[in-house]
Amino acid sequence: MIATIKYNSKNYKIDLANPLDISIPLTGKKTNVNAWYLGPPKIEAHQEGDFVGSVAQGAPVNFNDIWFNPHSHITHTECLGHITEAFHSINQKLKRFFFLAEVITVAPEQQGDDFVISEKQLQYALGNKKREALVIRTLPNLGDKRSKQYSDTNPPYLLEEAVQYLVKKGVYHLLVDLPSVDKERDNGELLAHKAFWNVNGKQRKSATITEFIYVPNTVLDGTYFLDLQVAPFENDASPSRPILYKIED
Repeated sequence: MIATIKYNSKNYKIDLANPLDISIPLTGKKTNVNAWYLGPPKIEAHQEGDFVGSVAQGAPVNFNDIWFNPHSHITHTECLGHITEAFHSINQKLKRFFFLAEVITVAPEQQGDDFVISEKQLQYALGNKKREALVIRTLPNLGDKRSKQYSDTNPPYLLEEAVQYLVKKGVYHLLVDLPSVDKERDNGELLAHKAFWNVNGKQRKSATITEFIYVPNTVLDGTYFLDLQVAPFENDASPSRPILYKIED
């Protein structure tokens, strides 16, 4: 199922029959990926009086209640409303969904007690390429990223200078396999978030950050088309399902 996409006056062919899903789903289990000091998400049959929303327990339908926080429990995409006093909704700010994207792999460097992604590393990985979207896979890239409990682990993060470099390169959609682009405990500085959205200048209102992705090792570094699917929540962030498509020769 080959489709032709015209992008910046150039035609690209992608195979719609072979999507590469880089999202982490919500399971409602204790092994669900987690961060930011919350308990696990819950998916439970709704109960009201004698009614239990479970076919296995006699109901005509399954009728579940779901409790979760998009920042803590699932692949999610956020807009600048995540860090601004003014309300901004990802459902209003993200109006296009297909982007030319570059997948890169980076081994965070040790800096004191932290592991960080630096401007130099991104310069090396990107070179002269200009992409609207950037997908960063960090090493080591083990399958436990899909169930890791990140609270109080000081995960790797991006340095402010690295994000400023991406802004200069014209990256508007940043996707990372980390719980945050910023340090877990940074006294609320949020330097990477603020740099990416340029909150103290002309704000980049259409820019997005997607966290908690997982890029399998079978997905090679290189150029893809990204379909950034976002649930229509009127909120600063929403569960999302980023899909990559290989570009055919």
